[in-house]
Amino acid sequence: MNAKQVSARLRTVPNWSKRGQTILRTFAFTGFLEGIDFVNRIARNAEKSRHHPDITIRYNKVTLKLTTHDAGGLTEKDFSLARQCDKVFSKYFGA
Repeated sequence: MNAKQVSARLRTVPNWSKRGQTILRTFAFTGFLEGIDFVNRIARNAEKSRHHPDITIRYNKVTLKLTTHDAGGLTEKDFSLARQCDKVFSKYFGA
């Protein structure tokens, strides 16, 4: 994707930001187990789509970083998975 395409796609995931050739978002939870539950839920979507985020867990915060490694940067796969993660967060964690 070129810069213009990335910018347009970022508007569909307003809580995500671009860093280099990735997009990332940090999700906050009330506690550790809630964050782990979120990771388990998004892992199912990631596995189904065969597109896996880099995941960092720090107590009640989960940071997801997305890029399409085999394409060498951002693709629609990244933005699609970001939207799925946002939906899971909204549906199960009330944000």
